[in-house]
Amino acid sequence: MIYQSFAQLYDELFDAQLYEQWRDYTLNRLPSTSKTVLDLAGGAGRLACLLATAGLGLTVADFSPEMLSLAGKHAAEAGVDLQLVQADMRDLAGFPQFDAVTCYADSLCYLDDLADVRETFSQVSAHLAAGGRFLFDMISPYQTDVVYPGYMYNYEDEDQQRAFIWRSFADDDVKHGVIHELAFFNQLPDGNYHRVGETHFERSYPLEELQAALQQAGFQRVKVTADFGRQEVTPETTRWFFECQK
Repeated sequence: MIYQSFAQLYDELFDAQLYEQWRDYTLNRLPSTSKTVLDLAGGAGRLACLLATAGLGLTVADFSPEMLSLAGKHAAEAGVDLQLVQADMRDLAGFPQFDAVTCYADSLCYLDDLADVRETFSQVSAHLAAGGRFLFDMISPYQTDVVYPGYMYNYEDEDQQRAFIWRSFADDDVKHGVIHELAFFNQLPDGNYHRVGETHFERSYPLEELQAALQQAGFQRVKVTADFGRQEVTPETTRWFFECQK
């Protein structure tokens, strides 16, 4: 297939080992009594398929119908059942309660501001059963302010038929904000390349502001770690992992 959407190309390129690490982080922190999980911003459903294979009942919520279509295909390939719902994480009206909610790949960092993050925390809390777990990650201000500005990643497959370019810049209009320019190039039969690209905006917040927002939303136990729970947080931690209990 020569012409592919950004969602398809992004899904194909994403590192499968990251999904395995998110799976392990999740399974290691869920009580044995957990049966149902809501994966917010679950995208193409690759993590949901791994968790469903482990015996959990998975609902995938994502804003993109194209991503949910890919999730349906991956579920069929994996032989698992996923409930797929198009939804905005800031409004989960109509959803039932779950034993756990996950939200990985820095998805909360794509919300516009801290008010949206607070609203999402409140929505999650309202749809968690008593004692339920909320597991998520977010990039830190160290990542947005120090690591990302000027960052570039280039990829080209062995036969030079496909390439990917990722460039990041500081967002001067948003505190702890970053701009990502992502572009895929697919070679056409005539030797020219077809470009598919998107611009993404992310932002982070001081850790104490996120912890306060979680407490306000009803999460009394909040543990923050680094490296998928394997390390303690330091001033140079690039991504925080949150384990929250209602």
